[in-house]
Amino acid sequence: MIQPEKIVIIGAGFAGLRLAQELINHPNYEVWLIDKQNYHQFQPLMYQVATARLEPASISFPLRKVFQKAKNVRIRITKVSEINFNDQFVNTPIGDFNYDHLVLSIGCTTNYFGNKSIKKFAYPMKTIPEAIQLRNRILQTFEDALNTTNPDKLQALLNFVIVGGGATGVELAGALAEMKHNILPKDYPDKDFSKLTIYLLEGSPHTLSPMSQGSQKMSQLYLEELGVNVKTNTFVSDYDGSVVTLNSGEIINSKNVIWAAGVTGNIIKGFPEQCITRGNRLIVNRHNQVEGLKQVYALGDIAYMSTPHYEHGHPQVAGVALQQAEVLAKNLSKLSEGKPLKDFEYKDKGSMATIGKRKAVVDLPKFSFQGRLAWFTWMFIHLMLILSIKNKLLIFMNWMISYFNNDSTLRIIMKPAATKVKVKTKTE
Repeated sequence: MIQPEKIVIIGAGFAGLRLAQELINHPNYEVWLIDKQNYHQFQPLMYQVATARLEPASISFPLRKVFQKAKNVRIRITKVSEINFNDQFVNTPIGDFNYDHLVLSIGCTTNYFGNKSIKKFAYPMKTIPEAIQLRNRILQTFEDALNTTNPDKLQALLNFVIVGGGATGVELAGALAEMKHNILPKDYPDKDFSKLTIYLLEGSPHTLSPMSQGSQKMSQLYLEELGVNVKTNTFVSDYDGSVVTLNSGEIINSKNVIWAAGVTGNIIKGFPEQCITRGNRLIVNRHNQVEGLKQVYALGDIAYMSTPHYEHGHPQVAGVALQQAEVLAKNLSKLSEGKPLKDFEYKDKGSMATIGKRKAVVDLPKFSFQGRLAWFTWMFIHLMLILSIKNKLLIFMNWMISYFNNDSTLRIIMKPAATKVKVKTKTE
């Protein structure tokens, strides 16, 4: 009997999870999936966790549940410290894992462009814990506003500055604006929140710059209709926790800055410098094999593949990650059978963003549309991408309740436990 080859996948994001799913019960491969968390998180709906529209569990899926029926998939929850490419193993705090094939699906992290003060004081939103932290901060701000009488300090509390006019920033701005209009007057009848101001800052001339001109124009119009102060061609020079300084010299007093302005790749120790290009992405060929390394592949946001249609790499979106994972799974099967491999070619199925109730924009390969139909399309597509039927139902129910009464019941501030329990280590 032929011994199955061992594939180690680092990262259970869209690409890593899909690749492992495609290889379930494959006779020629044993799959080891390594991630720091024991769940997969659905990042496109992270902003709804941050604005108390969805519970974290609604967009999180336990990895062991996903692979309960997989006989050849093993899961380990740990951080990868270093990779030894010569001896083909990955080093982790719980031990070393050797591999025959290594797949990097480690995604990206928030890019502060080297500004340490912004990194220290601004709120990111790339993970479930960060979304919960932001939700706590938003809800606590409303509580603090009740007890703040100084006009200047109150306005600094009520100024929410979102940096980055991509899909995340646009959707978050729209959700906060709807919270201001629909929820705060009911939750806080004894407080006037009319001075709550939402700023959306974007460095390019338009919001949603990768999308069509129609979607760019309508997204900004929808935001302005909701009362969002949109500033394009605007960069943040600095933020000290109280004052946002813009490239124009203008300042905004704010205690709440949310950073959605860019990403940079997560790089693990051990990679040769020639493998890494701008944005900390790994250079790969058309088979997603990392340049200069044998049996090592990169997928999704971390992979930089130059093709005739995408000379400067593919967009860092879920669609690319999923398609690359599917093609790599097929190529690994071809490899085990000695068949020629297939080149990856991205099929762009479109992009979309929602700005608020009945306000969304959708770009398909041949046409785009906005408004109510786009909003229902956005909801349908996102529901279909959710992994489990239970989570689909939970999200759909929350959306329908919110649709009819413009409210939610998830505004809970989850503070850390008062008592910290010390866990004894083996060396103690």
